[in-house]
Amino acid sequence: MTAPLTPPHRPSPQDPAWPPPYPAAPKGADGTDDTPDAATEVRQGLVVLLAVTLAGLALGLLWLWLAPRIPLISDGKAVFLKDTEGENAVGADGTFTLLALGLGALSAAVVFWFYRHGGIAIVIGLALGGLLGSLLGWGVGTLLGPAHDVAEHARAVGAGVTFHAPLELKAHGAILAWPVAAMLVHLALTGLFGPRDPEPGWDDALPPPHDAPAPPHDAPAPPHDARP
Repeated sequence: MTAPLTPPHRPSPQDPAWPPPYPAAPKGADGTDDTPDAATEVRQGLVVLLAVTLAGLALGLLWLWLAPRIPLISDGKAVFLKDTEGENAVGADGTFTLLALGLGALSAAVVFWFYRHGGIAIVIGLALGGLLGSLLGWGVGTLLGPAHDVAEHARAVGAGVTFHAPLELKAHGAILAWPVAAMLVHLALTGLFGPRDPEPGWDDALPPPHDAPAPPHDAPAPPHDARP
C-alpha cells in the first residue's frame, strides 16, 4: 500500500508553517471587533423598529395621493355610484400593496446598508416595523381621506353633486406586503453581500506530522504477536 498523497491545494503537514492560522474576526477601522454585543444589538433593533414604523407616514400620504377615488352622487334620498362599472375600489387596494412592497424593499436596503452585520434584533425590528408602518399608513390614509359618514357628506354637498367615497382598504392581506418584502430583500442582500464566516483550516482533517513527539519511555510496549 502507498501513503495517501497530499492534495495540491493543501500544504504538507511537514511544512513548518502548518497549520495555517484561522482567519481573524472582522475588525473595524480602530482595530476593534465590529460585532456588537447583545445590548447594542437590541438598541439597534429598536432604532430600526421606530424608523421603519415612522416611514408608514409616507405610505399613508402616498396612498392618499395616488389611490383612485370612487365617485358618488346623491339624489337627495339615496347615494349611488356614479360609475357603476368602475374598478377604483380594487385600484385603491392595488396602490396600497405596490407602495408597501416598494417601501419594504427600500427599508430593507437601508437597514442592510447601516447594519451590514445583521442580527436577530435588527431583523425582528425590520419585520415588526414594516407591519406597524403598514397599519400607520392605512390609518393616515383613511383619516386624511374623504369623510367616512357618506350620508352626512351627501347632505353637505347637496343632490346631484359628485363627491368621493371614503378611502378604504378592503384587502386586509395587503398589510403584510411591507414586512414580507422587507424580509425577502434583506435575506437576499445578506446572502449576497453579508459578511462571511471564516472557513476552518485543514489541520483537523489531516494526520499528525511525522515529527510528532514520541511516547514517554515508561509507556507499556505494545504486545507482540506470538508465532510458532
